[in-house]
Amino acid sequence: MNTARHASEQLMSWPALSESRALCGSGLGLNAGSQEIVHFHGDHEADVHLTRAMIAKLRPALAGSTAVHLRTGSDWVTVRLDIDSDIDLLTTLVSAALQAASRAGADTGPHGRSQAPCTRQGNPAAAAVVIQRPGNVGEDLPTARARRYR
Repeated sequence: MNTARHASEQLMSWPALSESRALCGSGLGLNAGSQEIVHFHGDHEADVHLTRAMIAKLRPALAGSTAVHLRTGSDWVTVRLDIDSDIDLLTTLVSAALQAASRAGADTGPHGRSQAPCTRQGNPAAAAVVIQRPGNVGEDLPTARARRYR
């Protein structure tokens, strides 16, 4: 099972999130306004842009999870998506990231927080997520968008 695809399909139904190309070029990203909140690497990983303040607040819980990888000095955390409970964790972290983005936007004005790049930017091993929906099996995101906007 492609857990990243399953998670992305769940998150795409959230009204606060819109589809985009991930800033690091890995494939699908989901934004709140102009801020990238989450993007996917391959079939089993997602990176969530939490902010350092939110990571500090959640650190005890994050550090205790085997599904979460923290990177020193980064605003991003990686969630390994192996089982359904990892998807539940991801959705919780995306919710926290949305809260962090709205707080940062209120603090910094209309342009929101600065967008720190994914720590894996330029990683050639980062694979794009292929979105598969009934009737569109195997269709990649650019093709799906082109078809949708015809």
